[in-house]
Amino acid sequence: MTQDLRELLKIPAARLDEINAVLLNPDEQVINDFLAVVEKYGTPAEINAKANEARKLENLLAKVKEVKPEYLEDLKWLQEQRDAGAFITVDAYKEKVLGAKSASTEFADSFAITLEISACQYFPWLITAAKRAINEGKLMPGRFIRVRKMKEQEDDGDLVAFAAGMQIVGASYVETLDTKGTDGSNIHLGGPETITGYFGGIGQPNSHALKWVDEFLYYYTRYGVKQVLNINPGTILLAYMLHKIGVDNEFKISVFMGNDNPYGALWTLLGAKLFAREDGTTPLIGFNWSNSTNNETMEITAQFRKEFGFEDIVRFEHHITETFKSIVIQPYQRRDELLEIANHVANISAKHEGGDPEIDGAREHPSNILEYFRDKDEIIEAGDMDFLEINFMDKFEALNKTAWQLTERGLAFIAADAHK
Repeated sequence: MTQDLRELLKIPAARLDEINAVLLNPDEQVINDFLAVVEKYGTPAEINAKANEARKLENLLAKVKEVKPEYLEDLKWLQEQRDAGAFITVDAYKEKVLGAKSASTEFADSFAITLEISACQYFPWLITAAKRAINEGKLMPGRFIRVRKMKEQEDDGDLVAFAAGMQIVGASYVETLDTKGTDGSNIHLGGPETITGYFGGIGQPNSHALKWVDEFLYYYTRYGVKQVLNINPGTILLAYMLHKIGVDNEFKISVFMGNDNPYGALWTLLGAKLFAREDGTTPLIGFNWSNSTNNETMEITAQFRKEFGFEDIVRFEHHITETFKSIVIQPYQRRDELLEIANHVANISAKHEGGDPEIDGAREHPSNILEYFRDKDEIIEAGDMDFLEINFMDKFEALNKTAWQLTERGLAFIAADAHK
Protein backbone atom coordinates (compact mmCIF):
# COMPACT_ATOMS: atom_id res chain seq x y z
CA MET A 1 0.00 0.00 0.00
CA THR A 2 2.76 2.43 0.96
CA GLN A 3 4.67 1.71 -2.25
CA ASP A 4 1.51 2.30 -4.34
CA LEU A 5 1.07 5.71 -2.73
CA ARG A 6 4.73 6.54 -3.30
CA GLU A 7 4.34 5.87 -7.02
CA LEU A 8 1.63 8.54 -7.14
CA LEU A 9 4.24 11.16 -6.23
CA LYS A 10 6.14 10.60 -9.46
CA ILE A 11 6.30 13.73 -11.63
CA PRO A 12 5.64 12.90 -15.30
CA ALA A 13 8.25 14.10 -17.77
CA ALA A 14 5.46 15.95 -19.58
CA ARG A 15 5.22 18.33 -16.61
CA LEU A 16 8.72 19.57 -17.40
CA ASP A 17 7.65 20.24 -20.97
CA GLU A 18 4.81 22.39 -19.65
CA ILE A 19 7.18 24.29 -17.35
CA ASN A 20 9.66 24.82 -20.16
CA ALA A 21 6.86 26.11 -22.38
CA VAL A 22 6.31 28.93 -19.91
CA LEU A 23 10.00 29.67 -19.39
CA LEU A 24 10.73 29.71 -23.13
CA ASN A 25 7.63 31.60 -24.27
CA PRO A 26 8.97 34.80 -25.95
CA ASP A 27 5.84 36.67 -24.84
CA GLU A 28 6.07 35.67 -21.16
CA GLN A 29 6.36 38.99 -19.32
CA VAL A 30 7.64 37.52 -16.05
CA ILE A 31 10.69 36.15 -17.91
CA ASN A 32 11.09 39.09 -20.27
CA ASP A 33 11.24 41.56 -17.38
CA PHE A 34 13.97 39.50 -15.70
CA LEU A 35 16.04 39.27 -18.89
CA ALA A 36 15.69 43.01 -19.45
CA VAL A 37 17.38 43.71 -16.10
CA VAL A 38 20.24 41.36 -16.94
CA GLU A 39 20.75 42.87 -20.39
CA LYS A 40 21.44 46.28 -18.81
CA TYR A 41 24.76 44.83 -17.64
CA GLY A 42 25.67 42.82 -20.75
CA THR A 43 25.78 39.14 -21.58
CA PRO A 44 26.43 36.67 -18.75
CA ALA A 45 30.02 36.26 -19.99
CA GLU A 46 30.52 40.03 -19.98
CA ILE A 47 28.96 40.33 -16.54
CA ASN A 48 31.23 37.66 -15.09
CA ALA A 49 34.28 39.24 -16.71
CA LYS A 50 33.47 42.60 -15.10
CA ALA A 51 33.02 40.93 -11.72
CA ASN A 52 36.27 38.98 -11.99
CA GLU A 53 38.17 42.13 -12.90
CA ALA A 54 36.57 44.12 -10.09
CA ARG A 55 37.40 41.36 -7.59
CA LYS A 56 41.15 41.43 -8.26
CA LEU A 57 42.91 42.57 -5.11
CA GLU A 58 44.91 45.26 -6.87
CA ASN A 59 41.72 46.79 -8.25
CA LEU A 60 39.99 46.68 -4.88
CA LEU A 61 42.99 48.36 -3.25
CA ALA A 62 42.94 51.06 -5.94
CA LYS A 63 39.33 51.80 -5.05
CA VAL A 64 40.18 51.89 -1.36
CA LYS A 65 42.86 54.48 -2.13
CA GLU A 66 40.26 56.52 -3.99
CA VAL A 67 37.44 56.31 -1.43
CA LYS A 68 39.08 55.70 1.98
CA PRO A 69 42.89 55.93 1.69
CA GLU A 70 43.42 55.65 5.46
CA TYR A 71 42.22 52.03 5.25
CA LEU A 72 45.19 51.16 3.05
CA GLU A 73 47.50 51.12 6.08
CA ASP A 74 45.23 48.61 7.82
CA LEU A 75 45.10 46.40 4.75
CA LYS A 76 48.87 46.62 4.31
CA TRP A 77 49.32 45.62 7.95
CA LEU A 78 46.91 42.71 7.46
CA GLN A 79 48.90 41.49 4.45
CA GLU A 80 52.18 41.82 6.34
CA GLN A 81 50.85 39.81 9.28
CA ARG A 82 49.54 37.10 6.98
CA ASP A 83 52.80 36.92 5.03
CA ALA A 84 54.85 36.80 8.24
CA GLY A 85 52.84 33.84 9.54
CA ALA A 86 51.47 35.80 12.50
CA PHE A 87 48.13 33.98 12.56
CA ILE A 88 48.00 30.63 14.31
CA THR A 89 47.92 27.61 12.01
CA VAL A 90 45.32 24.88 12.33
CA ASP A 91 47.95 22.39 13.43
CA ALA A 92 49.31 24.76 16.04
CA TYR A 93 45.80 25.45 17.28
CA LYS A 94 45.08 21.74 17.63
CA GLU A 95 48.30 21.32 19.59
CA LYS A 96 47.33 24.26 21.76
CA VAL A 97 44.08 22.52 22.65
CA LEU A 98 45.20 18.89 22.84
CA GLY A 99 48.91 19.07 23.46
CA ALA A 100 50.94 16.08 22.29
CA LYS A 101 47.70 14.15 21.77
CA SER A 102 46.96 16.27 18.70
CA ALA A 103 49.54 14.38 16.61
CA SER A 104 47.76 11.05 17.08
CA THR A 105 44.19 12.35 16.90
CA GLU A 106 42.33 11.56 13.67
CA PHE A 107 40.16 14.58 12.96
CA ALA A 108 36.88 14.19 11.06
CA ASP A 109 37.94 16.44 8.19
CA SER A 110 35.09 15.33 5.94
CA PHE A 111 32.67 16.82 8.47
CA ALA A 112 34.58 20.05 9.12
CA ILE A 113 32.42 22.80 10.64
CA THR A 114 32.74 26.27 9.09
CA LEU A 115 33.29 28.91 11.78
CA GLU A 116 30.86 31.69 10.90
CA ILE A 117 30.33 35.11 12.49
CA SER A 118 27.52 37.64 12.01
CA ALA A 119 27.41 40.46 11.54
CA CYS A 120 30.75 42.17 10.95
CA GLN A 121 29.25 45.54 10.12
CA TYR A 122 32.35 47.74 9.95
CA PHE A 123 35.78 47.17 8.43
CA PRO A 124 37.72 48.34 11.53
CA TRP A 125 36.18 45.42 13.46
CA LEU A 126 37.98 43.03 11.12
CA ILE A 127 41.27 44.61 12.16
CA THR A 128 40.33 44.45 15.85
CA ALA A 129 39.56 40.74 15.48
CA ALA A 130 42.80 40.13 13.60
CA LYS A 131 44.85 41.80 16.34
CA ARG A 132 43.24 39.67 19.04
CA ALA A 133 43.65 36.53 16.96
CA ILE A 134 47.38 37.24 16.59
CA ASN A 135 47.97 38.35 20.18
CA GLU A 136 46.03 35.51 21.80
CA GLY A 137 46.50 32.67 19.31
CA LYS A 138 42.85 32.58 18.32
CA LEU A 139 41.16 31.75 15.04
CA MET A 140 39.72 34.11 12.49
CA PRO A 141 36.25 33.09 11.25
CA GLY A 142 36.14 31.21 7.99
CA ARG A 143 32.95 33.00 7.02
CA PHE A 144 31.72 36.54 7.69
CA ILE A 145 28.12 37.75 7.33
CA ARG A 146 27.36 41.44 6.85
CA VAL A 147 23.97 43.14 7.22
CA ARG A 148 24.96 46.74 6.66
CA LYS A 149 23.36 49.22 4.27
CA MET A 150 25.11 48.83 0.95
CA LYS A 151 24.99 52.42 -0.26
CA GLU A 152 26.15 53.70 3.12
CA GLN A 153 29.19 51.41 3.16
CA GLU A 154 29.90 51.99 -0.50
CA ASP A 155 30.14 55.72 0.21
CA ASP A 156 32.32 55.47 3.33
CA GLY A 157 34.74 52.88 1.89
CA ASP A 158 33.87 49.93 4.12
CA LEU A 159 32.42 47.86 1.28
CA VAL A 160 35.54 47.75 -0.85
CA ALA A 161 37.94 47.60 2.09
CA PHE A 162 36.11 44.62 3.54
CA ALA A 163 36.13 42.84 0.18
CA ALA A 164 39.90 43.29 0.04
CA GLY A 165 40.29 42.17 3.65
CA MET A 166 38.44 38.95 2.99
CA GLN A 167 40.84 38.03 0.22
CA ILE A 168 43.82 38.75 2.43
CA VAL A 169 42.65 36.62 5.37
CA GLY A 170 41.23 33.87 3.15
CA ALA A 171 37.60 33.91 4.25
CA SER A 172 34.24 33.92 2.47
CA TYR A 173 31.71 36.65 3.11
CA VAL A 174 28.11 37.56 2.41
CA GLU A 175 26.58 41.01 1.90
CA THR A 176 22.94 42.01 2.40
CA LEU A 177 21.42 44.10 -0.36
CA ASP A 178 19.37 47.18 0.47
CA THR A 179 16.29 45.68 -1.19
CA LYS A 180 15.73 43.47 1.85
CA GLY A 181 12.23 44.37 2.99
CA THR A 182 13.07 47.22 5.36
CA ASP A 183 13.69 49.66 2.53
CA GLY A 184 10.12 50.91 2.24
CA SER A 185 9.22 48.29 -0.35
CA ASN A 186 5.91 47.75 1.43
CA ILE A 187 4.45 51.24 1.68
CA HIS A 188 2.04 50.15 4.42
CA LEU A 189 4.75 49.05 6.85
CA GLY A 190 7.45 50.83 8.80
CA GLY A 191 9.26 50.03 12.02
CA PRO A 192 8.43 47.87 15.03
CA GLU A 193 4.95 49.35 15.38
CA THR A 194 3.90 47.50 12.22
CA ILE A 195 5.98 44.38 12.80
CA THR A 196 3.06 41.96 12.47
CA GLY A 197 2.54 43.25 8.94
CA TYR A 198 5.75 41.49 7.96
CA PHE A 199 4.45 38.09 9.04
CA GLY A 200 2.89 37.56 5.62
CA GLY A 201 6.17 38.19 3.82
CA ILE A 202 9.53 39.79 4.34
CA GLY A 203 8.71 42.68 2.05
CA GLN A 204 9.86 42.47 -1.56
CA PRO A 205 6.54 43.05 -3.29
CA ASN A 206 5.72 43.82 -6.88
CA SER A 207 8.77 45.11 -8.79
CA HIS A 208 11.17 44.91 -5.84
CA ALA A 209 12.24 41.38 -6.76
CA LEU A 210 13.64 42.75 -10.02
CA LYS A 211 15.22 45.65 -8.13
CA TRP A 212 17.02 43.03 -6.02
CA VAL A 213 18.52 41.51 -9.19
CA ASP A 214 19.47 44.97 -10.45
CA GLU A 215 21.14 45.83 -7.16
CA PHE A 216 23.04 42.55 -7.06
CA LEU A 217 24.37 43.01 -10.59
CA TYR A 218 25.48 46.55 -9.71
CA TYR A 219 27.67 45.39 -6.80
CA TYR A 220 28.73 42.21 -8.58
CA THR A 221 30.10 44.06 -11.61
CA ARG A 222 31.63 46.98 -9.65
CA TYR A 223 33.10 45.27 -6.60
CA GLY A 224 32.99 41.57 -7.40
CA VAL A 225 30.51 40.91 -4.59
CA LYS A 226 29.45 37.35 -5.32
CA GLN A 227 27.48 36.14 -2.29
CA VAL A 228 24.43 37.96 -0.97
CA LEU A 229 21.62 37.25 1.44
CA ASN A 230 18.28 36.03 0.07
CA ILE A 231 15.00 36.22 1.96
CA ASN A 232 12.10 35.89 -0.47
CA PRO A 233 10.76 33.03 -2.67
CA GLY A 234 10.70 35.34 -5.69
CA THR A 235 14.29 36.51 -5.35
CA ILE A 236 15.41 32.94 -4.67
CA LEU A 237 13.84 31.87 -7.97
CA LEU A 238 15.41 34.84 -9.74
CA ALA A 239 18.80 33.92 -8.30
CA TYR A 240 18.37 30.36 -9.60
CA MET A 241 17.49 31.74 -13.03
CA LEU A 242 20.40 34.18 -13.01
CA HIS A 243 22.84 31.33 -12.39
CA LYS A 244 21.12 29.10 -14.93
CA ILE A 245 21.70 31.60 -17.75
CA GLY A 246 25.41 31.81 -16.91
CA VAL A 247 25.97 34.49 -14.25
CA ASP A 248 28.24 33.13 -11.50
CA ASN A 249 26.18 34.48 -8.63
CA GLU A 250 25.85 32.82 -5.22
CA PHE A 251 23.48 33.38 -2.32
CA LYS A 252 22.59 32.21 1.13
CA ILE A 253 19.07 31.95 2.46
CA SER A 254 18.41 34.06 5.54
CA VAL A 255 17.10 32.83 8.88
CA PHE A 256 14.22 35.25 8.23
CA MET A 257 13.10 33.01 5.37
CA GLY A 258 11.80 30.65 8.04
CA ASN A 259 12.98 27.26 6.76
CA ASP A 260 12.13 25.19 9.81
CA ASN A 261 11.23 21.69 8.60
CA PRO A 262 12.45 19.07 6.09
CA TYR A 263 9.56 19.74 3.71
CA GLY A 264 10.37 23.42 3.42
CA ALA A 265 13.94 22.37 2.74
CA LEU A 266 12.80 19.82 0.16
CA TRP A 267 10.84 22.50 -1.69
CA THR A 268 13.83 24.86 -1.71
CA LEU A 269 16.23 22.17 -2.91
CA LEU A 270 13.77 20.93 -5.53
CA GLY A 271 13.91 24.40 -7.05
CA ALA A 272 17.70 24.36 -6.88
CA LYS A 273 17.77 21.00 -8.68
CA LEU A 274 15.34 22.11 -11.39
CA PHE A 275 17.50 25.11 -12.24
CA ALA A 276 20.92 23.55 -11.66
CA ARG A 277 23.43 23.88 -14.46
CA GLU A 278 24.56 20.93 -16.55
CA ASP A 279 27.52 20.48 -14.20
CA GLY A 280 25.10 20.12 -11.28
CA THR A 281 25.96 23.43 -9.60
CA THR A 282 23.47 25.78 -7.98
CA PRO A 283 23.93 29.33 -6.68
CA LEU A 284 22.42 28.27 -3.34
CA ILE A 285 25.55 27.86 -1.23
CA GLY A 286 24.19 28.69 2.22
CA PHE A 287 20.97 27.40 3.77
CA ASN A 288 20.27 29.25 7.00
CA TRP A 289 17.82 27.35 9.15
CA SER A 290 15.21 28.90 11.40
CA ASN A 291 16.21 29.13 15.06
CA SER A 292 13.55 26.52 15.88
CA THR A 293 15.19 23.81 13.78
CA ASN A 294 16.55 20.75 15.60
CA ASN A 295 19.22 18.23 14.68
CA GLU A 296 16.73 15.68 13.38
CA THR A 297 15.50 18.12 10.74
CA MET A 298 19.06 18.63 9.50
CA GLU A 299 19.74 14.89 9.51
CA ILE A 300 16.61 14.18 7.45
CA THR A 301 17.37 16.99 5.02
CA ALA A 302 20.99 15.87 4.68
CA GLN A 303 19.77 12.64 3.10
CA PHE A 304 18.07 14.23 0.09
CA ARG A 305 20.62 17.07 -0.06
CA LYS A 306 23.18 14.35 -0.79
CA GLU A 307 20.91 12.55 -3.27
CA PHE A 308 20.44 15.80 -5.19
CA GLY A 309 24.24 16.12 -5.43
CA PHE A 310 24.33 19.20 -3.22
CA GLU A 311 26.17 17.97 -0.13
CA ASP A 312 29.38 19.79 -1.04
CA ILE A 313 27.57 22.85 -2.43
CA VAL A 314 24.73 23.74 -0.06
CA ARG A 315 26.02 24.50 3.43
CA PHE A 316 23.64 24.17 6.39
CA GLU A 317 24.08 27.39 8.38
CA HIS A 318 22.95 26.91 11.96
CA HIS A 319 22.74 29.57 14.67
CA ILE A 320 24.78 28.59 17.70
CA THR A 321 24.29 31.93 19.42
CA GLU A 322 21.92 34.84 18.76
CA THR A 323 21.90 38.52 19.62
CA PHE A 324 20.78 38.89 23.20
CA LYS A 325 17.88 41.18 22.36
CA SER A 326 15.02 41.34 19.86
CA ILE A 327 15.14 37.94 18.15
CA VAL A 328 14.87 34.93 20.52
CA ILE A 329 14.07 34.06 24.11
CA GLN A 330 17.32 33.99 26.07
CA PRO A 331 19.39 32.15 27.06
CA TYR A 332 19.88 30.76 23.55
CA GLN A 333 23.00 28.67 22.96
CA ARG A 334 23.08 25.55 20.73
CA ARG A 335 26.73 24.48 20.96
CA ASP A 336 25.99 21.09 22.54
CA GLU A 337 23.59 20.23 19.70
CA LEU A 338 26.26 21.16 17.17
CA LEU A 339 28.74 18.85 18.88
CA GLU A 340 26.21 16.01 18.61
CA ILE A 341 25.62 16.40 14.87
CA ALA A 342 29.08 17.47 13.78
CA ASN A 343 30.47 13.96 13.30
CA HIS A 344 27.86 12.68 10.85
CA VAL A 345 26.26 15.57 8.89
CA ALA A 346 28.63 17.23 6.43
CA ASN A 347 28.95 20.86 5.39
CA ILE A 348 27.54 22.72 8.39
CA SER A 349 28.53 26.18 9.52
CA ALA A 350 28.31 27.25 13.13
CA LYS A 351 26.90 30.75 12.99
CA HIS A 352 27.64 33.04 15.93
CA GLU A 353 25.23 35.96 15.94
CA GLY A 354 25.78 36.85 19.59
CA GLY A 355 28.12 36.22 22.45
CA ASP A 356 27.47 33.42 24.89
CA PRO A 357 24.33 34.66 26.68
CA GLU A 358 25.84 34.76 30.15
CA ILE A 359 28.49 37.18 28.81
CA ASP A 360 26.40 39.10 26.30
CA GLY A 361 23.49 39.60 28.69
CA ALA A 362 25.75 40.99 31.41
CA ARG A 363 27.07 43.77 29.16
CA GLU A 364 26.11 47.38 29.74
CA HIS A 365 24.89 47.29 26.15
CA PRO A 366 23.89 43.73 25.11
CA SER A 367 23.77 42.87 21.42
CA ASN A 368 20.52 43.66 19.62
CA ILE A 369 19.47 42.49 16.15
CA LEU A 370 17.64 45.78 15.53
CA GLU A 371 20.98 47.61 15.53
CA TYR A 372 21.75 46.08 12.15
CA PHE A 373 19.32 48.60 10.72
CA ARG A 374 20.70 51.74 12.37
CA ASP A 375 22.47 54.41 10.33
CA LYS A 376 26.19 54.74 11.01
CA ASP A 377 25.90 58.48 11.70
CA GLU A 378 23.17 57.88 14.25
CA ILE A 379 25.25 55.21 16.01
CA ILE A 380 28.23 57.56 16.25
CA GLU A 381 26.07 60.46 17.42
CA ALA A 382 24.57 58.28 20.14
CA GLY A 383 28.04 57.19 21.26
CA ASP A 384 27.26 53.51 20.70
CA MET A 385 29.97 52.43 18.26
CA ASP A 386 32.31 51.14 20.98
CA PHE A 387 29.45 49.14 22.50
CA LEU A 388 28.71 47.53 19.14
CA GLU A 389 32.35 46.58 18.64
CA ILE A 390 32.37 44.93 22.08
CA ASN A 391 29.25 42.99 21.04
CA PHE A 392 31.04 41.83 17.88
CA MET A 393 34.09 40.71 19.80
CA ASP A 394 31.84 38.72 22.16
CA LYS A 395 30.71 36.83 19.05
CA PHE A 396 34.35 36.33 18.11
CA GLU A 397 35.00 34.80 21.53
CA ALA A 398 31.92 32.56 21.26
CA LEU A 399 33.17 31.33 17.88
CA ASN A 400 36.55 30.49 19.32
CA LYS A 401 34.92 28.65 22.19
CA THR A 402 33.08 26.52 19.64
CA ALA A 403 36.33 25.81 17.80
CA TRP A 404 37.98 24.77 21.07
CA GLN A 405 35.20 22.35 21.98
CA LEU A 406 35.14 20.87 18.48
CA THR A 407 38.88 20.29 18.67
CA GLU A 408 38.64 18.65 22.08
CA ARG A 409 36.36 16.04 20.50
CA GLY A 410 38.48 15.42 17.40
CA LEU A 411 36.03 17.35 15.22
CA ALA A 412 37.44 19.51 12.43
CA PHE A 413 36.68 23.14 11.60
CA ILE A 414 37.17 25.60 8.76
CA ALA A 415 38.68 28.92 9.84
CA ALA A 416 40.10 31.74 7.72
CA ASP A 417 43.14 30.61 5.78
CA ALA A 418 45.22 33.59 6.83
CA HIS A 419 48.51 32.22 5.58
CA LYS A 420 50.47 33.03 2.44
